[in-house]
Amino acid sequence: MSDLKNVQPLAEFDWDEFENGSSTKTNKQDLEEAYNDTLNKIQEHQVVEGTIIALDKKEVVVNIGYKSDGIIPASEFRYNPELKVGDKVEVYVENQEDKKGQLVLSHKKARLARSWDKINDAYEKEEVIQGYIESRTKGGMIVDIYGIEAFLPGSQIDVHPIRDYDVFVGKTMEFKILKINQEYRNVVVSHKALIEAELEAQRKEIISHLEKGQILEGTVKNITSYGAFVDLGGVDGLIHITDLSWGRVSDPHEIVSLDQKIKVVILDFDEEKKRIALGLKQLTPHPWDALDPNLKVGDHIQGKVVVMADYGAFVEIAPGVEGLIHVSEMSWSQHLRSAQEFLKVGDEVEAVILTLDRQERKMSLGIKQLTEDPWETIEVKYPVGSKHTAKVRNFTNFGIFVELEEGVDGLIHISDLSWTKKIKHPSEFTTVGADIDVIVLDIDKENRRLSLGHKQLEQNPWDTYETIYTPESIHKGKIIQLMDKGAVITLNEGGEGFATPKHLVKEDGTKAAVGDELDFMVLDFVKETKRIILSHSRTFENVKDDYKPTAHKHNTKKAEATQINNVTAGTTLGDIDALAKLKEQMEGNK
Repeated sequence: MSDLKNVQPLAEFDWDEFENGSSTKTNKQDLEEAYNDTLNKIQEHQVVEGTIIALDKKEVVVNIGYKSDGIIPASEFRYNPELKVGDKVEVYVENQEDKKGQLVLSHKKARLARSWDKINDAYEKEEVIQGYIESRTKGGMIVDIYGIEAFLPGSQIDVHPIRDYDVFVGKTMEFKILKINQEYRNVVVSHKALIEAELEAQRKEIISHLEKGQILEGTVKNITSYGAFVDLGGVDGLIHITDLSWGRVSDPHEIVSLDQKIKVVILDFDEEKKRIALGLKQLTPHPWDALDPNLKVGDHIQGKVVVMADYGAFVEIAPGVEGLIHVSEMSWSQHLRSAQEFLKVGDEVEAVILTLDRQERKMSLGIKQLTEDPWETIEVKYPVGSKHTAKVRNFTNFGIFVELEEGVDGLIHISDLSWTKKIKHPSEFTTVGADIDVIVLDIDKENRRLSLGHKQLEQNPWDTYETIYTPESIHKGKIIQLMDKGAVITLNEGGEGFATPKHLVKEDGTKAAVGDELDFMVLDFVKETKRIILSHSRTFENVKDDYKPTAHKHNTKKAEATQINNVTAGTTLGDIDALAKLKEQMEGNK
């Protein structure tokens, strides 16, 4: 308080000027002009340099030496997370004074105004630039470089395959410009290129110390359909799918997983091509070496079908130990069939060891051996004369192949199909897959074939026809086919006969036609060749036909008797007396 008592007012202070707000020496306008002269001269739509005087998460305050400071959204500086008070930045003057009297600045526009020059300069000098990853896009990412949107391909983000792109959004990273399209102002950048230069030196160092047979530890970085890529600490090697396991592998994911740490052995490498072949299965003994030493031919084993082919199935009895079941060892049948008819991949099967070669690591198996060979006791189940139902398998010109059971086949010759029908091809008689009744005629055990018959299941009708169709006897028949050489006639009592054209003339002189039902006289009957020669004309002619039946020893006596006993439809009463006398005469001769 004692100090304040000694303070005195300034003697030269003009209290009137202070009270009236004016000065006789300097007016207000002069003062403003003097103040403005101390500020920077700026123009709108130009780029100037400013200093950051304050910042927070939303705004950045920039001083450019003007009477007011500019406020810029913090989002325009997101490419630079290390921004701080005192940093110099370029800004674009949009408006010296808005409605609120505020200086309007833009950092983004300032960057855009000069960014293209900077990008081209960085591209030419191969400089490293910073960028902010804005968002994901198809095939990669969008990066803000000096305010220009550049494309970062997914393959150029890292040397390792990227499984989650979203983790990079919002990050600031260093990039190298790969390509510029001046016309469309497109820019392609890479982060991977920056790492590769460092890795290349590491690769050369690692490869220079590699040796075949060397065991290394690595990390599974990628899995494909053909194998797995392993990172050996800066250099990648490939474990081919065939080198993952001694057993068959359909998908590498069955053996390894991403980011798994595994030990591998170097099988081969090429320094120039930078290819390294790795093996995983080679770190374990071969399964054939660990196979049960007591296993031998004839033993029964359990396994799983792993591969199918038309000629057979591969069965895995242990990982890396497989045996082949050939299709011929799947069934006792002699028909060549596809293995897919018996087995499929994944089937658990029991089989018999047929051959075993430990040195060559080969094994052949069979499954038909699990059942008895039906041909061992064929005479017991299918004796000659026994009747059975078979399945039609296929046709040939000479007969039908049928199957009585799996592995038991037989042949029905075309001549053994029917007593009466003249069959040109077996397909006229039945169809493939149909059932057919058969009788065993003969057994060929050595060749595993049965001779079968079908017609033998019925009595031979020609034995009956022999007593009915005696020479000169007359029967009703219907013409079913006409040819140049004659006609085929179906007889009412059964069987078919044949008549030549001259024997088809009717009593009125017209020719018989298909469908006509007429009387026919038997001119000749031959049982051995199943031939019946007929004539319609002879039924009404009074003169003897010049046709002479073939003499057959087996029916000479019967023919003599039937010539006497048969009374034809055209016989008169006088003829009957003559025939009776002839009969008495022949009996007397006997």
